[in-house]
Amino acid sequence: MANLVIIPTYNEIENIETILAKVFALSPSFDVLIVDDGSPDGTANAVKILAQNTYTKQLFLQERAGKMGLGTAYIHGFKWALERNYEYIFEMDADLSHNPLDLPRLLNACEQGAAMSIGSRYISGVNVVNWPLFRILLSYGASFYVKLVTGMTIQDPTAGFVCYTRAALESLNLDKIEFIGYAFQIEMKYKIWRQGLKLIEVPIVFTDRTKGQSKMHVGIIKEAIFGVLKLKFFS
Repeated sequence: MANLVIIPTYNEIENIETILAKVFALSPSFDVLIVDDGSPDGTANAVKILAQNTYTKQLFLQERAGKMGLGTAYIHGFKWALERNYEYIFEMDADLSHNPLDLPRLLNACEQGAAMSIGSRYISGVNVVNWPLFRILLSYGASFYVKLVTGMTIQDPTAGFVCYTRAALESLNLDKIEFIGYAFQIEMKYKIWRQGLKLIEVPIVFTDRTKGQSKMHVGIIKEAIFGVLKLKFFS
């Protein structure tokens, strides 16, 4: 078992079957772990049916009692993956904003020597589709702010479409990862970068979701703003 894609879900019933079909159609092959936070819309049940009847050897499900945050879902998935000896572990959203066709490109970057490859919206211009201007400005401004405070040269430090090598995740104390919202994405990159490991950005096109509801809220933005300062000066 080499490649595992971790997809956290909360109320993604409209997207889950499509995203899984796209991932499982790829070559090389990828297993998928869904970490569902008690979706009331039946997302977990849909995954169970697909795992039992269609993707019996590639699809796995971990259910949690309720919404516990994106970061904790990924940490749960990382630990699950490391226990099962996966070599390359991916983060990907369930809403089709990340194109599964980019997974092999992220994999290739890590196979060529990156500890972490990043699906970057900003490494070759601004490659975002269907976002309103204020979301683009917020995201791009956040990236500039993170670079300014931390010293990282990564163009898209808040990106959530990434591949880690097993060794990169094992180099971190996952129990010490603090943030649970979008600041989690910054924290993971910062801690890997600070160890001198190699990060590579792979250009992607990010397309905003067309089905379901965004999970963005003010608390997530606040965590990212103050979390960056805490990372820089207190970690």
